[in-house]
Amino acid sequence: QVQLTEFGGGSVQAGGSLRLSCIGSGLTYSEVCIGWFRQAEGKEREGVARITDIGGRSSLADSVQNRFTISRDNAQNELYLRMDNVKPEDTAKYYCAAVATSERNCLLGSVAFKYWGQGAQVTVSS
Repeated sequence: QVQLTEFGGGSVQAGGSLRLSCIGSGLTYSEVCIGWFRQAEGKEREGVARITDIGGRSSLADSVQNRFTISRDNAQNELYLRMDNVKPEDTAKYYCAAVATSERNCLLGSVAFKYWGQGAQVTVSS
């Protein structure tokens, strides 16, 4: 069974930094797309960043470009999201997710993520 668990959520002041991590288990597919999503109160869930399991190529949402960095450690089945220069609008519950698909589909964003973590709250104060 696939299990995804987020770590590192918490409170931080605007302009500060935070790192989220996600540990996965049961991901045995040869091609896996993994990423981060977030959902603020009263808002729809949105994609933040995604990365391919094999090639390590990533794609980030415009709203977090030059501020967030996604990375992964395949050997440890870990996914990371480094958040720098955070803003109040970054406040949301962050989820890690995964799906078996090709690198192309992963980077294009035309994919429905199948496996999800429970989420980790990130609160940015002004």
